[in-house]
Amino acid sequence: MKGVLLVNLGSPNSTDPKDVKKYLGEFLMDERVIDVPLWLRTFIVKGIILNTRPKKSAEAYQKIWWKEGSPLIVLSERLQNKVQQKTELPVALAMRYGNPSLKSGLQELYDKGVKEVLLIPLYPQFAMATTETITVLAEELRQEYFKDMKITDVPAFYNKPEYVSALSNSIKDYLADKEYDHILFSYHGVPERHIKKSDITKSHCKIDGSCCNTPSKAHEFCYRHQCYQTTKNVIKELNLDESKVSTSFQSRLGVDPWLQPYTDRTIVRKAEKDGIKNLAIVTPAFVSDCLETLEEIAMEGKEEFIEAGGENFYTVPCINDNDEWVNVLSGWINEFNSKN
Repeated sequence: MKGVLLVNLGSPNSTDPKDVKKYLGEFLMDERVIDVPLWLRTFIVKGIILNTRPKKSAEAYQKIWWKEGSPLIVLSERLQNKVQQKTELPVALAMRYGNPSLKSGLQELYDKGVKEVLLIPLYPQFAMATTETITVLAEELRQEYFKDMKITDVPAFYNKPEYVSALSNSIKDYLADKEYDHILFSYHGVPERHIKKSDITKSHCKIDGSCCNTPSKAHEFCYRHQCYQTTKNVIKELNLDESKVSTSFQSRLGVDPWLQPYTDRTIVRKAEKDGIKNLAIVTPAFVSDCLETLEEIAMEGKEEFIEAGGENFYTVPCINDNDEWVNVLSGWINEFNSKN
């Protein structure tokens, strides 16, 4: 019997600082998120971050929390329910961090008799700290608890025409009645070293402005290339003016160099130096709206833009449970189901 497991990032159980601390601990202690030796990661996370950040993060979560709970969880559940209506296979939901756990998602399917799982990480672009950590943990859990289960994972789908179409149409529909001068595509940042670590050629990724545009098999696992390519795909699909579109990276942590340009600085520069009065922001690294889109962009980003002289700031919602996106996922699932 076949089944499907949708996997998103995760969220604290509540906005209580204790729950936020527990969630941050699990998230930041992942060796693919903060990829330094265990002793150093423990010092950074448990010695510094978890003693300073939970209260501030809890306050941020409180700003965006819904009556039903965490927006990311609620939106993921809505997606799961819609997809389930379009396939005969059982569809379970899991989070890489927090609840429902990856183990509980696999267990739910296993208890229904599922022995062949289509694992769908809800990340359009590949990254160590997203797709890879999900597939690695899923395989570890399979070997320990579900030895007779087979797992097939869906690779990064940023380039799949049906996804590009769904993403582009969702952007077009939201901006249809908006007056904007510029569109900024903001992707979650990662340390530059993650890009080089993921380079299967060990020589291509130099982050020098040209490597992402030079064909290479390294692009299969290059987050930076896949982000820029996502922007290019949407520009082509919607026939946008390239001079009115930019790409940036948000949510950096620590002092090591992260992918640039940084979103917060780009937002300010667009208003102060470029004279942009009406800015639209798209966040295509996220399938579901979450803290990084609802608070960091829609609240903090807007405040920074207005203070810098901007006037109208439009945060385009993520693809969430958009019907066209639901049809795309259902198509992949039904194709998987039709294979012997």
